[in-house]
Formats: sequence, structure tokens, C-alpha cells
Amino acid sequence: MKNINLYLVEFAINALLRAKSKNIFILVVFTLLTSLLTAVFLITGSIKHELQSTVQALPQITVQKIKAGRHYDIDTIIADDIINIAGVSEATPRVWGYYYFENAGVNFSLLGIDQYEQQYKESLSKVVETYDFDTPNSEAQMIVGQGVQKIMQENYYKDYFNFIKPDGSFKKVTLAGVFDAQTQLESNDMILMSKENVREIFGISENRATDIVVKVPNPEEVSTIASKIKMMYPDTRVISSNDLQVSYQNIFDYKSGVFLALFTIALFTFFMIIYDKTSGLSSEEKREIGILKAIGWRVDDILKEKFYEAFIVSFLAYTLGVILAFGFVYLFQAPLLREIFVGYSQLKTSFELPFIFDLQMLFLVFFLSVPIYIAATIIPSWRAATLEVDEIIR
Repeated sequence: MKNINLYLVEFAINALLRAKSKNIFILVVFTLLTSLLTAVFLITGSIKHELQSTVQALPQITVQKIKAGRHYDIDTIIADDIINIAGVSEATPRVWGYYYFENAGVNFSLLGIDQYEQQYKESLSKVVETYDFDTPNSEAQMIVGQGVQKIMQENYYKDYFNFIKPDGSFKKVTLAGVFDAQTQLESNDMILMSKENVREIFGISENRATDIVVKVPNPEEVSTIASKIKMMYPDTRVISSNDLQVSYQNIFDYKSGVFLALFTIALFTFFMIIYDKTSGLSSEEKREIGILKAIGWRVDDILKEKFYEAFIVSFLAYTLGVILAFGFVYLFQAPLLREIFVGYSQLKTSFELPFIFDLQMLFLVFFLSVPIYIAATIIPSWRAATLEVDEIIR
């Protein structure tokens, strides 16, 4: 506290209150700009974290059957040939698909689980340990994501759900539990049930599957094995986890352009304020500096007082902006802004942005706002304070 002159701080506060209307306007605009910048960084950080976590949970290699440019069911016997490739530890036929629930206007992701099969994801292994998917020994049951449970309850399906099969008949499946995964993008719209039930709902025959997922213990061999599979079956689409990561990153970068535009607009508006500050002081502010010099204030005293003024306004705006941004993003889930990245569609269930506390991002916003505003206040004040008293007052 020795370096802080409390009398100068008090004088700075009174000076701000004397020009109350002007400083409140600057504070409000500064707070909104800081809040917008922080919200942009929070949303991008949360969604990027969610996408990266989702990609890490996806299979290393996925093999799909392609006919006339469309995805068709694949023969399960192909998995036996893939497992014989050196470097492959598992090749599992996967039965899944999207089920459109017309009442709510959303798509559910149905995934078939085999109770005695090696699961390709750790989260699925935990579900198998908890619930029984052995259809012959239990009634048709399903495990759903939190978003699915919410949609079903809103449409009065609390204990079961009636699926419509391709022949128009109904398949009643009992709700056995709620699936909780590491990422909401992975589990929010997912329904897990036995492979037999999924085959019945989608009309998939016993010797067919939606695709085949391949596990490779050595990540360095993924690309090589993917190439071998493609050579063995030219009519398939072989997708590696690296391909998915690049694809997700391209989508993220594309939509980041919209956020970049918002970021540029916010910075432009902020620097317009800074330009107005640095272009010169008002006659009243110059007269005040002249009076202070006339009564014996030194240049460094004037600059300290102006520093306190600028710091109070900028730091208060920064603090309020960050608090508003955290509330807007994580309490209200960033309405409108989030849709730029997530996209608006009725064919999806909602998910919450995961809380990410990025200290580096907070420092970045701080250094983009507070020091710049302080400098924009002190520089013109220093120019005025170095002039003669009579010249300033005139």
C-alpha cells in the first residue's frame, strides 16, 4: 500500500463522479465489449473441448459399405477378414442408426449392444457391466442419454417407448436407465439396446451390420491398416479417427470465421473509443490539469491520478464483463451466439456447454482491454501536463 496514494485514489473517484454521465456510458460500452469477447472465447473453448473429447471416444477405423454414393448395410463376414490383418486386434460389426421421433421433431441415435462382445469404447463397457442386454433372458429394454430421457418425458413416455418398425408395427421397449458418458455430444441423443432389438426396429438382417469398427493397438499403424482395408474392399469407405479429427477441425475453423467477424467488430468498436481518447482531451479536462499544475501538482502526480481513473473504469468494466460472460454462457447456455457454432436444427437434442475455466483466455482479454485503455488515457494527459500552465488554461 506504500506505493498507492489513497488521496489520489479518492480524487480520481471524485473526478469520475463529476463526469458521471460520460464515464457511465464508457463503462457500459466497455463492459458489453469485454463481455462479448469473453463469451466468444468461452463458447469456442467449450465446444472445441467437447469435439476433441468426442473424437477421442470414436473408433480408430470405421468401415462402411458404399453403393451409388450412399451408405448401405455391410456384410458381417468382412469383419473376419479384417481381423486377420496384421496389427488389428478387434473388428466388430456395429448395428446402429437414426430414429426420427416425429412428435418432438428430433433424431435419436440407436446403438446395438452385444452383452458378450468386446466393446469398442470404455463407456459402453461400463454400461454392459451395469445393465443386462441379453434379450433371451430379459424383456426388451434400453438405456438412454439425458437428452433422450427429457424428450421422452415431455411426450409422456416415462417408463417405455413405442418404436415403429419398417412394416408399420410397434416395438415396445422398456426404459431401464440413463446413459452418462464423458461428453454430452456423445451420449445426449443416444439410445442403447440389444443388437437384436435394433435389427428388428430398423429391419436389418442377421448377417448384415451398419458398419464395422476396427481397433488398432498401435496408433502409428492406423493409416497403413486403413489403406490395406481399402485395397481389400474398394467398394467401402474407410474412415480413420484422424480423418474425423480433420473433418471436425475444418467445420470448427469454418464456423470460427463468424466468431472472428464478431471479434473484429468488437475490437473495432473498442479501438474507436481508444482513438477518441488518444485524439485529445476535452477543454474541461485540460483546464483541470492546468489548475492542478497551478496549485503545485507535479506531472507524475497528475499521471498517477489519471492512471487511477483509467484503471478503475477499465478494471471494473473487465470484471463485470467477465462475470456477465460466464453467466451468459454457462447459466443461460449462450442463446443465439451458441447457434452459430452448433447450428439450428429441429433434428437434434440439446446439450449443455461444458464449464471450461481457461486462465490464459482471461489474461488475453485482460491485456486486450485494460492496459490499452489505461495507455489511451495517460498519453494525452501526459501531453497536456508537460505544457506550461497558462498555455493549458488558454
